[in-house]
Amino acid sequence: MNNNHHLILAGWLVDGSGEHLKHKVILSILDGIITAIEPFNSSELPPASKFTDLSHCCVLPPLVDSHVHLCMSGSVDKELRTRQLEATYEDSKPIISKHISDHFSHGILAVRDAGDPLGSVLRFMSEKQKEPAMPVKISSAGRAWHQRKRYGSLIGRHPAEGESLDKAYIKDKSLTDYVKLINSGLNSLTVFNHQTSPQFTLEEMKAAISHAEDRGLKVMVHANGILPVQMALRAGAHSIEHGFFMGKENLEAMAESQTFWVPTAYTMKAYRQCIDYSLHNAEKAVVEKNLAHQIEQIEYARKCGVRIALGTDSGSIGVLHGEALVEELKIFMQAGFSLVQAMRCATYNGSKLLGVEKELGHLAVGKPATFLVTRGTPAQLPRKLSYLEAIYIDGKPCQAYRR
Repeated sequence: MNNNHHLILAGWLVDGSGEHLKHKVILSILDGIITAIEPFNSSELPPASKFTDLSHCCVLPPLVDSHVHLCMSGSVDKELRTRQLEATYEDSKPIISKHISDHFSHGILAVRDAGDPLGSVLRFMSEKQKEPAMPVKISSAGRAWHQRKRYGSLIGRHPAEGESLDKAYIKDKSLTDYVKLINSGLNSLTVFNHQTSPQFTLEEMKAAISHAEDRGLKVMVHANGILPVQMALRAGAHSIEHGFFMGKENLEAMAESQTFWVPTAYTMKAYRQCIDYSLHNAEKAVVEKNLAHQIEQIEYARKCGVRIALGTDSGSIGVLHGEALVEELKIFMQAGFSLVQAMRCATYNGSKLLGVEKELGHLAVGKPATFLVTRGTPAQLPRKLSYLEAIYIDGKPCQAYRR
């Protein structure tokens, strides 16, 4: 047997495809790449030095969080949140680093940062390329675009007075991984199904998205409500972020166009839990109805074939980096997704949305042997994702991970 060849016995394999669980399979690994996935045969055991027994564990792909804010914490402390929004880049550096560590410790090896007012995450990434880092792939939209005097200043900037979105975008030379547009307001926590108007015109959005595509970039659009989502879809958005109260017709249109949806449903559950500590003006009954309605939309999206990528909006009040992904998975399963279907949203679909599917997302022959290990059976998932047994990178346990 080749010195770089190793066999791993997985008690259960969740491969990220959304297909059935596989029980007792052997992963053959050569030079960090999966070369075969086969049923276990106890009569063909290799030498102990070439074999790792994980028969008591589940093996699954690394997780992907498709919507985070690395500059912000999930703290309920209003003074702390204000300081973070006013922070300089130097203030934000340790915060960003800590949140990346939080994601890594929960097996999240790719995140899509959805914006901050200074573009601090982009700067952090460019500087960190010169230093050893945890194996977390980070892509960022930099500073989002919002309309003047509308919601969005906490994560971005706006065109100048009298300037259209597309003209402002053409002038911008920021080297981002995505473009983020904000096309609605926030969800009301006091009035159920409150709809806000779109922030931009359809023509502006179409032109901006076309220019972004010319630069090889995808566009993520923050949109809640029927009209803001409808406009984003007509303009050619590549993903809809949040999408509360968008309605069945928009979901059906997303299924037809195969536009990604990132529901961020756990935000409402977190808000409900934080009402007594931070959100004193929120109405608990309204927040609960917001959550219930989003779960209904997720269920309908599953039935009509919308491509859903899991994102947590970590950094929102009560939404903790790393920990929140398991909570979002639980909500997907509450909406009728099986474990393997929910895991596909948190692995393969997320990797496709972020463009990292060659390295992450799916455990298959020819792909890197990079995976998570949880002790116990699939019945203990997704809970056990908060207590990983190991993280393997290219076929070997990652020394940066500490239980």
